[in-house]
Amino acid sequence: MRRFPQLNRHEETPFGEYFTPGATVVGLVCKNGVVLASEKRVTYGFYLMSKAGKKLFKINDRLGIACAGIVADMQAIARILAAEARLYELENNRIMPVKAAAKLLSVILFNQRIMPLITETIVGGIDETGPHLFILDPLGSLIEDKYAAVGSGAQIAIGVLESMYKDGMEAESGEKLAVEAVRRAISRDAISGDGVDILVISKDKSYEKFYPVG
Repeated sequence: MRRFPQLNRHEETPFGEYFTPGATVVGLVCKNGVVLASEKRVTYGFYLMSKAGKKLFKINDRLGIACAGIVADMQAIARILAAEARLYELENNRIMPVKAAAKLLSVILFNQRIMPLITETIVGGIDETGPHLFILDPLGSLIEDKYAAVGSGAQIAIGVLESMYKDGMEAESGEKLAVEAVRRAISRDAISGDGVDILVISKDKSYEKFYPVG
């Protein structure tokens, strides 16, 4: 399993204040699909901006992304990828393969390298070749893996995944593991919190859930 450095460096604003874009996001491949999970807290320095941030984005019924970083950049990536995936469907009369979507996003991020989109991204989905999970850093580096954790709480979440993940596990078990990994991170990472969003994508269906933390 590979994990990129977290986007938790301090950056100075024009007002001389500092903010830390943080999150905890995990993804894992299951026997019959993929599971993506994230917490919901949005912070700006020591200020809690929102307890209802959305860091999971369903691109279509077979593809989704989960992001850690600046919310505006996450939303921009999701809009671009959704538009490109839809255009691919119209031109080719089939759903875009997961690897193609990940490589396209890699090119988009690399082309923005002078003024990068500050987000780590997990791309997950299922196609004719099965379920796939890809991890991207802000400059477009692309790695495929079975499971991953990114964001400020990744060190804690990855420990849970390392100890409990099993190759070929069912989506139901993967969902429980993803929730547990994010919950453990929330318990220790101050800039992660306020519940867990889940996106499960399989051949038969895709759905989203919310799990409160308490």
